[in-house]
Amino acid sequence: MGTMRAFLFDTRAAGAAEFALVLPLALGLLFGIIDVGRYAWQLNEYEKATQMGVRYAVVTDPVTSVLSDPAVTYVGNTSCGDPLRAGDRICAAAFPTIICNSSGCDSGTLNSTAFNNVVGRIRDYQPRVASTQVAVEYRGSGLGFAGDPNKPEVAPIVTVRINNANYAPLSLSLFGATVGLPDFSYSLTLEDARGAASN
Repeated sequence: MGTMRAFLFDTRAAGAAEFALVLPLALGLLFGIIDVGRYAWQLNEYEKATQMGVRYAVVTDPVTSVLSDPAVTYVGNTSCGDPLRAGDRICAAAFPTIICNSSGCDSGTLNSTAFNNVVGRIRDYQPRVASTQVAVEYRGSGLGFAGDPNKPEVAPIVTVRINNANYAPLSLSLFGATVGLPDFSYSLTLEDARGAASN
């Protein structure tokens, strides 16, 4: 009985036992802090990649043939009420929303070189982005005038989106789990839509 009592009240290894109990919690907290920092860093990377992708898209060749076709004119278009004459402002309703992704555009044909260049610009900032995650949208803005000889006549709002992005936290890496990131988008008004370079 004396040996059992001595064993129960022996405190010589108490520090090691407390350390063994606290260590998993401390490591979980440490990895959690690192994961939150990495999560915020990746959000910033994806946001910057989206911004640079749309900047590239507005100053280089359009992704859809609707904007690059020299035969397309808004002179005579009645979407804004009366038929447009040369020099009239093009209302937002005259230009349909066009969405392009890696499989094509819902209006016009996909300029795959221009699309791949936008994706390449995005990958300069976030290499994990796949071309299937990128979409480029053109939406009427009310800018531009019918009969503009410099083409395109309309200057739509260009939105670049990155969808279905995932984050792999360190704390869940043993289980192969990922956390979905929000969809990213950024918009600018189309500029000259010519060339192959952007700043």
